Amino acid sequence: MRNPGTTHGGRATAPRPVRKLPKPLLSAATAALCALLVAGCGSSGSGSDTAASGGRITLTIGDYGTFGYKEAGLFDAYMREHPGITIVEHTVEQETDYYPALQTHLASGSGLDDIQAVEVGRIAQVVKKQADKFVDLGKADGVDKAAFLPWKSQQASTPDGRTIGLGSDIGPMAICYRKDLFQQAGLPTDREEVAKLWQGDWARFLEAGRQYQAKAPAGTFFTDSAGGLFNAVVSSSTTQYDDADGRLDYKNSPSVKNAWNLATGAVQAGISAGLKQFDTPWYQAFANSKFATVACPSWMTAIVADKSGSANKGKWDIASPPAAGNWGGSFLSVPKAGRHQKEAAALAAWLTSPAQQAKVFTTVGNLPSNTKALSQPEVQNARLDFFGDTPTGRIYAATAQSIQPTVIGEWDGLVKDTLTNGALLSIEQHQSDAAKAWSNAVKEIDDKVGD
Repeated sequence: MRNPGTTHGGRATAPRPVRKLPKPLLSAATAALCALLVAGCGSSGSGSDTAASGGRITLTIGDYGTFGYKEAGLFDAYMREHPGITIVEHTVEQETDYYPALQTHLASGSGLDDIQAVEVGRIAQVVKKQADKFVDLGKADGVDKAAFLPWKSQQASTPDGRTIGLGSDIGPMAICYRKDLFQQAGLPTDREEVAKLWQGDWARFLEAGRQYQAKAPAGTFFTDSAGGLFNAVVSSSTTQYDDADGRLDYKNSPSVKNAWNLATGAVQAGISAGLKQFDTPWYQAFANSKFATVACPSWMTAIVADKSGSANKGKWDIASPPAAGNWGGSFLSVPKAGRHQKEAAALAAWLTSPAQQAKVFTTVGNLPSNTKALSQPEVQNARLDFFGDTPTGRIYAATAQSIQPTVIGEWDGLVKDTLTNGALLSIEQHQSDAAKAWSNAVKEIDDKVGD
């Protein structure tokens, strides 16, 4: 992934026939900050070629976290093949900063990059409310919609068949764990034996956490955060924040209830480090060996490697999760406000082609959403240097084949953010009462979504 910061990204009682639009997401202060964050705000459609001269075109890409294109050398390769094009990437670390800025630019029709990434937890809202602001990439040269996982393509498709985003990656889950910390706590270290600790049941994951904590190395915790556990549990269910018709119904969702109970149970058991994912203290905790596990969609491996540092190389391994699920994944879209729509669409198609998705995976661990890429030997046999001999490709590709489609609704990102970065974080860091935290979160969601 990259760091979604929100979703996968990252959804009150009975479904309501009419919903009010959400209240504005940006305060004046946030908007002012956005103006300073060039990487977050992108370039305007009218200014996307300000660096162009002598017939050259500058294409800008707005994204977040680690999409892996630069790391895999894809930008340089494309520019060598297309000498008239210069590519500039505008990256924001957290998707929760990126998306409000994108909404502001879409509303004004300016400040947009030629290609804009959209996280899976946001895509339903964009498809429903803003599809007319994006190019139909299903008709673009070089695009083969049939090459992508069907459920992935469907997430970015309108009812009349337009495709507003090409899948960049998916987020099949595993559990990344510290072999050295497990050994010190008296737990097995072999990935097959580790997987047996929690096989088939997230409740068993909590039990493994209690076993770890009983003999934990001083100052360490079994897992990083209640929010991360919550996301992992919800993501491994076919019924998440919405009902079968795509209407928000998180209050009655069995998976949300189960995830909430397990996440708050982890806090009560003292097995969570109480960190907010994608914040500076969370990043620092990797290097400081503060926790022994993290729910680990494929894109998370890049964060584990980058933030843990060379001193911890070879100490992390990857085991199968309690249940298969997809957490995260994004899309590349082309706003109609851009001056170079044809060229941008061609670049988006190239970046999401099988060969390029395979290169990204073998470099940073973002698993392809393109079925042809998933079956390539370099993906199946991939090993990431930081994880040593761990068969990374085999583990994640196998999980990807077990993922069942789920309904993605327009408010999923909002609900997930409110429950994880709001309610659960207040329980972990401020000892808030769990029932009161849930009630406050529901009120906040209802206020933004509408009755």
